[in-house]
Amino acid sequence: MLDRHLRPLIDPPLGWMGRHLAQAGFHADWVTLGGLLLGLLAALAVAVEYFLLGLALLLLSRLADGLDGAVARVRGITDFGGYLDIVSDFAFYAAIPLAFVWLDPATNGWVSAFLIATFYINGASFLGFAVLAEKRRMRTGVQGVKSLYYSAGLLEGAETIAFFVLICLFPSAFVPLAAVFGALCLFTAVSRVLLAMRLFR
Repeated sequence: MLDRHLRPLIDPPLGWMGRHLAQAGFHADWVTLGGLLLGLLAALAVAVEYFLLGLALLLLSRLADGLDGAVARVRGITDFGGYLDIVSDFAFYAAIPLAFVWLDPATNGWVSAFLIATFYINGASFLGFAVLAEKRRMRTGVQGVKSLYYSAGLLEGAETIAFFVLICLFPSAFVPLAAVFGALCLFTAVSRVLLAMRLFR
């Protein structure tokens, strides 16, 4: 929901950094994998109760997630790069809730399972929509230049990052925050299915 409003603010600095990384010889796929590694290290830090370290690593991971596209726009966007980016994102999204299971399985286990399930359902609605949009040669520039069609939703990248920041800052509130966020993920998935029903029938 917020991504399209933040794009005009974050794209210029990301583009500047991405150009310098590309000129220094960095490949977009390296940046993607570096971001994934930072995200997994963030999850590890959370699991051992180093929440502020986890938060710092998480933010660096998401910075890399923005920079890989900026580097790709200089060096050339590839289908594999877009694919690797999506897989890395979903691996990261699963790792943070799993870290909270490790932290306190008795308290956090059920809500982490619910949250990951809603990520899975929401991801299926997103990727299924993208496949059909590509089949129909639909295009949009609302989310910036992407390797696949991005359908808008209530929860997108910015909201997910904000949620992860909140649970790192307030880990004792993980259960209610995750329950609410999971419910909003389901709402996003249902709204995308309804949109697909209208567009693809």
